[in-house]
Amino acid sequence: MFAHRINDAESLQLLEPHHAREVFELVDRNRARLREWFIWVDAVREVEDTRQFIQKSLAEFASNGAFSAGIVLEGRIVGVIGPHAIDMRNRKCSLGYWLDGDAQGRGIMTRACRAVVTHLFENLQLERVVIYCAAENHRSRAVAQRLGFACEGVHRRAEWLYDHFVDLASYAALREEWLAAQK
Repeated sequence: MFAHRINDAESLQLLEPHHAREVFELVDRNRARLREWFIWVDAVREVEDTRQFIQKSLAEFASNGAFSAGIVLEGRIVGVIGPHAIDMRNRKCSLGYWLDGDAQGRGIMTRACRAVVTHLFENLQLERVVIYCAAENHRSRAVAQRLGFACEGVHRRAEWLYDHFVDLASYAALREEWLAAQK
């Protein structure tokens, strides 16, 4: 199925059911850190929860091209990336991602995002890709900024995260601008 080589050590691979244990264990190792930013973490309690997520992602891939890919570093999954809810009528989507704490700070996520965004613009012909992240999630915001996404603002108290609201920063890239910048 879907696979994309980024460089000799890094690639993206469509998540399939056989990845469920590896991805679950990665979430479990990073649970406290991921919980700071993502509401879904507490719902991932066992391997079967991850398997169900992957099955749902494969169904979306078959229906509209949205996917969840493992970010693979030297043969092991170190994160997950993928577009959320591709809206083909308006040719847009948002992009979500997370990375193992031990893999951060090496540019892996920036390269993975660049590959996915290029795929979305070139192959799916989307017009707009948005990254929403907690305003206090400085690492995620830095990825969007390094990619050249334009900050379109901060949505105050936009997402309920367990027991409090967080502000969401919104960054967007447009097809024409992205493709011109990649030349």
